[in-house]
Amino acid sequence: MPIDPPSTASSPFIAITGASGMIGGALVTRLRLSGKRVRRLVRSRSRATPDDIVWDPMRGTLEPRELEGAEAVVNLAGEPIAQRWTGARREAIRESRVRGTELLARAIAALDRKPSVLLSGSAVGFYGDRGDEAVDEESAPGTDFLAGVAREWESATGAARDAGVRVVLLRTGIVLSPHGGALERLLPHFRLAVGGPIGTGRQWMSWIALDDHLGAMEHAIATVGLHGPVNLVAPNPVTNAEFAATLGRVLGRPALVPVPSFALELLYGEMARTTILAGQRVLPKKLLRSGFHFAHPSLEEALRFELAR
Repeated sequence: MPIDPPSTASSPFIAITGASGMIGGALVTRLRLSGKRVRRLVRSRSRATPDDIVWDPMRGTLEPRELEGAEAVVNLAGEPIAQRWTGARREAIRESRVRGTELLARAIAALDRKPSVLLSGSAVGFYGDRGDEAVDEESAPGTDFLAGVAREWESATGAARDAGVRVVLLRTGIVLSPHGGALERLLPHFRLAVGGPIGTGRQWMSWIALDDHLGAMEHAIATVGLHGPVNLVAPNPVTNAEFAATLGRVLGRPALVPVPSFALELLYGEMARTTILAGQRVLPKKLLRSGFHFAHPSLEEALRFELAR
């Protein structure tokens, strides 16, 4: 269990929403181990520690003065996307991102001492399904549901940006970790030698090792010239077939059992068509230009590191 370093009520801190998720939890641990004070924004008062900040994004409840003294705010909150999209779930996916971000941005704008930077979540889904086209931060948005959510999610930071706070929009790809996300769901199948390409296998996967994702967020906090949309992906995207073959090789298992598209569409409907069976070939143009160094630029290296192989 991570231990918070000694702190006082007036010491600077980094505020993080979505701290119970895979990325947020890992970021909290990493920052605390480096000696940073972290204050999590949590929804349950009964589970909050004395240093946590209680908020309710759906009810619009957040006391701005709780953020006084924050040197940076990292906003990672949002309803999980990997589920069948009923009308209610589509609304929850959108509202949990847009309303929470708007609330946070307004609270930051109201502060006398504003944080130097707001890192706010987004996703490579911003670009929609682009086939083999390579895209970067200057590329146009897509037109599907997730692309629309991403556009609104990013726009919701407007109050903080208008108040002079540097805003970095984290367009995140597939984050590789055995403790959550797509890789965790794939591992049992591949370890049993029943994994393989999904659908045609030709769709592009823009991935990033969790270790590099955390490093990129720290880089974004520290790099004053970095702002606006930033693609948090490794510089070497792969097709789904390449991903399956590489994961099988790392695990020492064959990866020859394909998952047919129709099966996923039966299970997940639009979610499967828009995410699992679609793809984006995304390049981290701004990260590289800002001097960020990827510790795990190749997929095999990243998988071996994250899986300790």
